Amino acid sequence: MAADVDLVLPCLNEATALPWVLARLPDGVRAVVVDNGSTDGSAEIAAALGATVISCELRGYGAACHAGLEAATAEVVAFLDADASLDPRQLVRVTAPVLAGRADLMLGRRRPITRGAWPWHLRLANAELARRIHRRTGIRLHDLGPMRAAHRQSLLDLALTDRRSGYPLETVVKAADAGWRIAEVDVDYLPRSGRSKVTGTPLGAVRAVKDMTKVLIA
Repeated sequence: MAADVDLVLPCLNEATALPWVLARLPDGVRAVVVDNGSTDGSAEIAAALGATVISCELRGYGAACHAGLEAATAEVVAFLDADASLDPRQLVRVTAPVLAGRADLMLGRRRPITRGAWPWHLRLANAELARRIHRRTGIRLHDLGPMRAAHRQSLLDLALTDRRSGYPLETVVKAADAGWRIAEVDVDYLPRSGRSKVTGTPLGAVRAVKDMTKVLIA
């Protein structure tokens, strides 16, 4: 039976988190794990747990997301980090409005359940990003979190080009420019398993800022 939703999980060395993530998928959701160069056996673990696994040789969060989008076959595609920072059981909060035709792009607004889940400096940076999104698009969002859902073909039609950390932002900006109905819903934010691949190092944070700035001024 075909899945109602394909869930794209960009993956780089998430062997510890994957069993927890894949065990919590809602009914009707197929996991598409995109291995982005893991060296810890993540791909093998995901396959053993029943996920569809594809390889993306081009490094980058956006590259992995887009490879998963192209490999997906369900009408609706969702995205989620594979680091156990978000609970897949809450995925229905972003997929249901899209499946029902009430929204074109749904985003999960992260609500940390512990003080250490979302450091203050990253929260502040996210608030500034939301302010700049509003200035650029007129859309009021509180977060640009990694849980989101939309129709597969519509996402492909946006012709997204960023292949690094600006991919989620480009999705929102181009969707807004195309007149999509964009909304957000609260989801729990948990302490991640391991260090962030995007903002977990000074170099990663600098790259993320550069990527997102390019998207906003394009």
